[in-house]
Amino acid sequence: MRKRTGALWSSFNYWWGRRSLQSRLVAAYIFIILGPCLLVSLYSYRSINNTYVRDAVDKNSYLLQMEKLHILNQIEAMERAAQMAYSDKAVQNYLLNEKDPSLGELIDFNTTTFVNLSRIQINNPNIEHLRLYSGSGEVHELWPIIFREDRVSMEPWFQEALKLEGQELWSFQNEDPDLMQRYSGDPPKGQPKVSLLREISIPAGHHVGMIQVDMLLSRFTPKTYTDVRDNQSQMFIAGEELQLFTRADNSFVQDNPQLTGAIAGRLRQYAETGEWDIHYKENGNSFLLVHTPLTEIGASLVNVVSMEGVMKDIAHTRNLIIGLNIGFIVLVTAIAYVLNAFILKNLRRLTETMKKARRGEAYTGISIRGGGEVGELAHHFSKLMNTINTLVAQAVNKEALSKEAELRTLHNQIDAHFLYNTLENIKMLAEIENQRGISDALTSLGGMMRYNFKWSGEYVKLRDEIRHIENYIEVMNIRFEYPILLELEIDAPYLELEVLKMSLQPVVENSVKHAWAAGEEELQNRSIRIRISEADGDIFIAIRDNGFGLTPERLTELHSSIYAKEEPGADASGSSTGGYRGGGIGLRNVHQRLQLFYGEAYGLEVKSQAGEWTTVFMTLPKVLLTGDRQT
Repeated sequence: MRKRTGALWSSFNYWWGRRSLQSRLVAAYIFIILGPCLLVSLYSYRSINNTYVRDAVDKNSYLLQMEKLHILNQIEAMERAAQMAYSDKAVQNYLLNEKDPSLGELIDFNTTTFVNLSRIQINNPNIEHLRLYSGSGEVHELWPIIFREDRVSMEPWFQEALKLEGQELWSFQNEDPDLMQRYSGDPPKGQPKVSLLREISIPAGHHVGMIQVDMLLSRFTPKTYTDVRDNQSQMFIAGEELQLFTRADNSFVQDNPQLTGAIAGRLRQYAETGEWDIHYKENGNSFLLVHTPLTEIGASLVNVVSMEGVMKDIAHTRNLIIGLNIGFIVLVTAIAYVLNAFILKNLRRLTETMKKARRGEAYTGISIRGGGEVGELAHHFSKLMNTINTLVAQAVNKEALSKEAELRTLHNQIDAHFLYNTLENIKMLAEIENQRGISDALTSLGGMMRYNFKWSGEYVKLRDEIRHIENYIEVMNIRFEYPILLELEIDAPYLELEVLKMSLQPVVENSVKHAWAAGEEELQNRSIRIRISEADGDIFIAIRDNGFGLTPERLTELHSSIYAKEEPGADASGSSTGGYRGGGIGLRNVHQRLQLFYGEAYGLEVKSQAGEWTTVFMTLPKVLLTGDRQT
């Protein structure tokens, strides 16, 4: 740590030493005045910020407690409604009935008990539904209160209520489905609700049915779903399973999608540790998360407060403080600058002269009256400029000599056009002497030379590469008693494809040199076949010879050479070995070029059958010469 501190201090000293004297003097004045100003401003800013935050927390905590009081009243109303329905003996007997009741019994129940059940909901208008579910298959449903429980028996909340064995279950749901299916053709409306569920057991342990009391969340917690648009705060209610409910429009979640996850994470942490983090920031927006638990129903109420308005007030105060500091610093800087301008006049003259020399203007010398550090600096600068001028003159002379040598070298080079014309003259002499074979060989050789010298770009049409291969085979066949047959299985549209120049010819050259064993007797029926296919927007070129092939060991060795990351060694002449029986450098170069220009998904693959054949597969994208990828 001490070494690191020393290194930092040395770096600062070096940087500080490179500043101008005038800059250092001005900086010293500013530092002396700015330090106390910054300390006072920082203390004031933090005090104002803490005051604003504390006021926002107190205000919204009060609103949260008022909403919690309203929710507790609604919980009491729902529990009272459930208890009234549960304790009614007539309701219990009706739900417990396992035989078909008579018409008189139904009329009597409907005119007395059912009316009393309806009044429970009428007396509590905030309650959306009071529903009783019977486990008996003989019970007649009396809509909209009494239903058979097979309508909801598969709902998760129903199964959870059964596990509690008569205890209350509070369940939050995103929708309020229509059990009577009066509007079965319409999609369910997104009306979040809270339900109080309690199993009916008569006697204890004997399941009879279920009580459900529903209240829409817009009535259960009106501030959470208020229609009054408030851009400063938004209230959330979270169930026991941490599902969050709030208004959909004008919501903070629209611009801050990670807000709900942050609230759920804090609720989970609060349940485990009892700690709550009130601050949250997303997308540059700051929020306060004020929280209060609803232990009666295992839920929580969270009020999210936007600090945008508060931050604007704080920013205004901060900007005012910064503006005052800047104004004061500017004033001090201006005064210090004027005073230093008189003191450091000669130093500025020397600086301007140095800038002119740096821009390349001719140095005519500088005269500084007086002595001291500035006069000594001007003297050494003059000597330095004289030395630089001498070195520049020497460099220019060397550059002129180098250019002259380069021009002589260029004049001594053989002109490619002279070589082409010479080949044409020899070709005409061969035709006069009726040497058609020599004439054709010279024609193919000239085509190969033009193809090699004319390197105007990396890409050519496939037809040009194929024609170059044909010229190469024709020239090579001059050496052989039994010529090599080149077989092409290429559809006409593929001839317009774009390929890398000199990508197929090296593979064919490897076949010519290494496919057939070099023996005293030349083999007959030697052939090289080029076949092109297409799949999934890629082109597959197979170059196959009917040579002696490769053993599995040699094929593995060849693959290692082709896919090697480092460059294999070269022979004594400086040229790398290649081919099937060499080091595979020729194939490796083609493979690396394909991957360099097209990507890692493309390249070469060699397959072989010992004593029968060898095939080099080349994969490249299907691209026209214009550069458009074909699909």
